[in-house]
Order: sequence, then C-alpha cells, then structure tokens
Amino acid sequence: MNKYHFIFDKTKRAKKLKKIFKKYKNFSIYKSNIVIVAGGDGFMLRTIKKYYQLKKSFYGINCGTIGFLMNKFSSSNLENRIKKTKVFNINPIEAKIVTAGKKRINTIAVNEISLLRQSRQTAILKLNINKKNLIKKLISDGVIVSTPAGSTAYNLSVSGPILSLNSGKLAITPISPFRPRRWKGKVISEKSRIFIENLQHEKRPVSAVADNNEFRNIKKVEIKINKKIKFTLLFDKGSSLIKKIKIEQRKKLN
Repeated sequence: MNKYHFIFDKTKRAKKLKKIFKKYKNFSIYKSNIVIVAGGDGFMLRTIKKYYQLKKSFYGINCGTIGFLMNKFSSSNLENRIKKTKVFNINPIEAKIVTAGKKRINTIAVNEISLLRQSRQTAILKLNINKKNLIKKLISDGVIVSTPAGSTAYNLSVSGPILSLNSGKLAITPISPFRPRRWKGKVISEKSRIFIENLQHEKRPVSAVADNNEFRNIKKVEIKINKKIKFTLLFDKGSSLIKKIKIEQRKKLN
C-alpha cells in the first residue's frame, strides 16, 4: 500500500485540493513512499530539492500556470491515478560556484543554471568545454546551461534547442548575444564539464541562478551532470514528460 505525504502551495487550487484530500492519511515525510505536491513548477522544484535525499517518488498536481513537471489538476480518485503512473528518473546539473569574494558554493538544478548580468552593462564571459575553449569572449546578457527536462523552459524562451529526455545532451544557449552576434549556442554531451568565467567581475557583475536559487557576484562556475543524484517523478499515463517534450518539439517546427 502506498503511503502519501501531502505538500500544498498557497494557491486557490492547491487549497481546494487540500480540503478534498483530507480523506487520505497524511503520513510523515519519513514514513511515506510518495510525496504528493500540489502547486506549480517552481514549487515542485523547491520541494524536490528539499527532500530528494530521502529517496522518495514525487507526484505533482498542477495548481500553477504551465505545470510542465506536474500532472493535470484533478480531484478524481488519487489512488487509481497513482497506480497507472509512469516513473521517470532525472539527474540534476551541479554547479560549483566561486564568487568575487572567493566564497565557494555548491548547488544543483533540475532545469537550468543561468548566468545573468546584474547591472545595465552586458556580461563578458569566457566558456570552456572540458579543456577546450568554446567562446573566448561572449558579450551578452548572460548564458543558460539547460538539461533536457529544462530545455522547454527558460532555454526555449531565448530560442534554445529542445532536447529529448533520453538524448544524453545539455544545451548551452546565449541570452541576447552582442558578440559573437550570430552565435546560437551549442548542444554538448552530458558527460562534459562546462567552465564559465566572468572576465570583468569587478566592473560587470554577474549572478548565477540554479532554477530559482540566485547567487550574486559570480567570478567563475563549473557545471556538470551529477549522476549520483536521482529525482524520481511520477506522471499520469497520458501526460508523461517525454510526451510533453515531443509536443513542444512539434510546436517549434510548426
């Protein structure tokens, strides 16, 4: 028998579900095997990263806007829906950050790591893949490193490529590039290590954002997939993560 732990956002729809789901026993996070998350994508990301070390399965119900990581909003029989779900395992990307003040930070992201200018001036970044130089001087508003799961989010909004979930790839996409103006980014192997350095960190400050966690005044960052960490997501039969990505790929072609 499945044991559920419920976590609700503060939206109206989440509060509605909270009343409906009172009929189910709410086990503690430690005694449960499935965490039911009612909210939007941002709320889901925060919840996953807070509890992933407990090795639970996460089932999201969309009470937000897009809900790419969530299942459709429904108050129908929860147990029957859970029984028919498909399991998807996702490895996050990890960033090792060094700030201008020499502070070292380790963080993870499900969707993307974004480096963004903090001031009115453009950022000037150097990008290396493993030991090879990719761009000596990228003058832009920033750059995004995206996972397949996150490739339809911020990455897509700045004209980045949509990656299939099982592609084994990461996308590097510039944000409003000024030089090289026509550089559209690059798709690389998920086995790669990406090194990004802010060449003028004192004059042109840059922040790093891991999904929805921001770290300011970045000097350099190393990004890679962390295969040791696994997030387990449950999707309804008709709305798998793979299917959602394919729908977005078709939209982009049309």
